[in-house]
Amino acid sequence: MFSRFKKPDAGPAPTGLKPVTSTGPVAPVAASVPKPVAVIARPGPTPPPPKTPAEALASDKEKKRKDKLMELKVELHKRLLDNLNLSALEKASEANLKQEIASITAEALEEMNVALNAQDRQILHQELYDEVMGLGPLETLLKDETVNDILVNGPKRIFVERAGKLTLTDITFKDERHLLRIIDKIVSAVGRRVDESNPYCDARLADGSRFNCMVPPVAVDGSLVSIRKFKKDKLGIPDLVRFGAFTEEMAAYLQAAVSTRLNIIVSGGTGSGKTTTLNALSSFIDNAERVLTIEDTAELQLQQVHVGRMESRPPNVEGKGAVTQRDCLRNALRMRPDRIIVGETRGEEVIDMLQAMNTGHDGSMTTIHANSARDGISRLENMIAMSGIEMPIKAMRSQISSAVNLIVQASRLQDGSRRMTSITEITGMEGEVISMQEIFRYERLGTESNGKIIGRFNATGIRSAYSDRFRQWGYDLPASIYEPIV
Repeated sequence: MFSRFKKPDAGPAPTGLKPVTSTGPVAPVAASVPKPVAVIARPGPTPPPPKTPAEALASDKEKKRKDKLMELKVELHKRLLDNLNLSALEKASEANLKQEIASITAEALEEMNVALNAQDRQILHQELYDEVMGLGPLETLLKDETVNDILVNGPKRIFVERAGKLTLTDITFKDERHLLRIIDKIVSAVGRRVDESNPYCDARLADGSRFNCMVPPVAVDGSLVSIRKFKKDKLGIPDLVRFGAFTEEMAAYLQAAVSTRLNIIVSGGTGSGKTTTLNALSSFIDNAERVLTIEDTAELQLQQVHVGRMESRPPNVEGKGAVTQRDCLRNALRMRPDRIIVGETRGEEVIDMLQAMNTGHDGSMTTIHANSARDGISRLENMIAMSGIEMPIKAMRSQISSAVNLIVQASRLQDGSRRMTSITEITGMEGEVISMQEIFRYERLGTESNGKIIGRFNATGIRSAYSDRFRQWGYDLPASIYEPIV
């Protein structure tokens, strides 16, 4: 029946599933009633109302239905692996493969004497296709445009982030082996490995999404997976302005800063939108410039014509062959770049990054983890110190102040919204202290009853120290953008 993708030497199909016997209702166990204890009432979330008997019965039926489908899927997946010629699947179209899976499934269900309605059969076909060609249970979440992050805490607990809020889904893996098989499928596709000797890994999915995993024994309660989804529609400056990430005046200032080749650091916490901001800022780079990007996991989506992308590489099984961001950065200096963009500076590569900014590669950009512009400077100092280079504090700060011109602070607020909370210029040194001036800031005004933060963007009233540079390059910004709202 399914000769196109069937192995020529496929043996007999394995035996069917064992019948599931239903145990009767369990009598409730009487619990001992403890003595009342005086407690202090504390405000907290209202517990959900108890389910009615009808709702409890419906929930129990739904759980049994999902468990039955999961068992069927596991058995049928084994049959597919036994019968499909996996080498021929690469050339098969999605429609043909789905038709083949439907044929194998129908024959197997008939042998196992299992009857399914049309809806369950369709769900089973799609899940089997996802198991063979995709990432199993994760495929549904990867296709959901409203999901930003997928967080897996073991095989039975999968969380997603929508609009900055985390929620628990009803999607699960069969068991830890099922989850590990999907993890291995992801990391092996990009030439990496994860096992007990190397229990964590960074990788990227086929669509560019960022993937990180940690497996037992380091992960105690089951493998941990986090996926930061890749946006198919790249967000530009107009999109971020429309979403309220910053204002048109701030966008005009940033366009002048990037176009006049100021060295920029995008600072922020995890999930604050640093990479999105860096992508948006890169849209102001002229197509005539040669840009080289260096990342641990390639995420940047530059649209310029002349872009060279580099990605670091972990060591192999023998502990050799590692290529660090610093190695890539040193090599990039010999490749005649106009600008160098480092996806994230987090270690000893900071020395080479600052030297590049100081030696003719104006307009370079990077991101760092910090909670404010001043903290960002301290973070740079700490990274220089951790690199093992002994340097007087004044010389270190002088190097930073001459290399970095602008720090853009991105933050994720409590309500999940992302804002550009500060744009700060570095103007030089005053004694042994780096002098800075804030040009724009985000002011919080209050909080609505639903938890949404009320705020506004405002200028500080300080005129940019690079106004003359902007004017010489043809970006004569009006003085009104620096005037604060009273």
